[in-house]
Amino acid sequence: MRAIWTLVFAWNMLQPAVATADTVMKDLAATNIPSFVLEYAPLVWLHSQDPYMPSDIGQQVVHTTPMVDHKPIQGAQSPLTLDNLDSLNSLGNTSVYLTSLEGINASPQPAWFKGTAPDQQGKTNGAISSTIIIRDHNNGTVDAFYFYFYAYNEGNTVLGMEFGDHVGDWEHNMIRFSNGSPQAIWYSQHAGGQAFTYDATEKQGKRPYAYSAKGTHAVYVMAGDHDHTLPHLNLPAGFVVDHTDRGLLWDPVLSAYAYSYDSDSRTFRPYDPSYPVNWLNFNGQWGDDALPGGPELFGQKKYSGGPNGPNFKKLVRDKVCPDNPCIVIPFRVWRTASVEQE
Repeated sequence: MRAIWTLVFAWNMLQPAVATADTVMKDLAATNIPSFVLEYAPLVWLHSQDPYMPSDIGQQVVHTTPMVDHKPIQGAQSPLTLDNLDSLNSLGNTSVYLTSLEGINASPQPAWFKGTAPDQQGKTNGAISSTIIIRDHNNGTVDAFYFYFYAYNEGNTVLGMEFGDHVGDWEHNMIRFSNGSPQAIWYSQHAGGQAFTYDATEKQGKRPYAYSAKGTHAVYVMAGDHDHTLPHLNLPAGFVVDHTDRGLLWDPVLSAYAYSYDSDSRTFRPYDPSYPVNWLNFNGQWGDDALPGGPELFGQKKYSGGPNGPNFKKLVRDKVCPDNPCIVIPFRVWRTASVEQE
């Protein structure tokens, strides 16, 4: 079976139709995207010891094959690209997993799991690693979602056991604007997250910082240690701890696709016609299915299933939080961390 996957991988790599970041990207500022969406876009501090950097969205398709119940799907289009990824919906709908050709537990891990480190300007050269989705409420309120993609998620270590590793990782911030002015920002963290007022955030100029946790890539408002045993509540110490610091500074908008979202028709419209669209309608998962058997900790496996995509992150929400109650915190509490100076 592994030999077949290798042949599929080789075939896909030869296909010129695969959409990758090698195509010329139009500067987002040259599109008609609202200027304030870029003016206040978050900057992301990646952890100094995280081996898993932001990754090209299109290359995730190249390095995987669609499966249901750990078996390759019959009748899938070949090659699969971001332009036709939603064709898999009719072959398995949400049960489709984009399964890595090498396997989630491959040793050594393939290089593509590691993504692309940003350069000195904060750009992931050769990798479109971010997506901006804008929902206009048509009453002066605009929600701008900033999605961050990673090819691999390394889970937390608890009682000497690592759990929650999975292929594919989508995280995001959302900024709510009122008449072009930022009001609040959501930070996604595992099964929950936190919301802060824009004024409470640490910034570079007008752009708020987000801190990406080592391995898990959950995003936090500050550097330090964050226990997330209880969703929506993080403490400086505890049982399940994420670690953030100032490693590499990533500017996601330098390598991003951007779309508007119509909540009535549930359709996406690209801000430039060169951006692929259909992948946003893919109902499946962006990684391997959870491996059967193996050790578990409180019901969590070492190798868990990959996540679904941006369309499932509650793009339509009344408040800045995706669920209730929604508490927008007006201040930050300093955390102990090794933080480099800017």
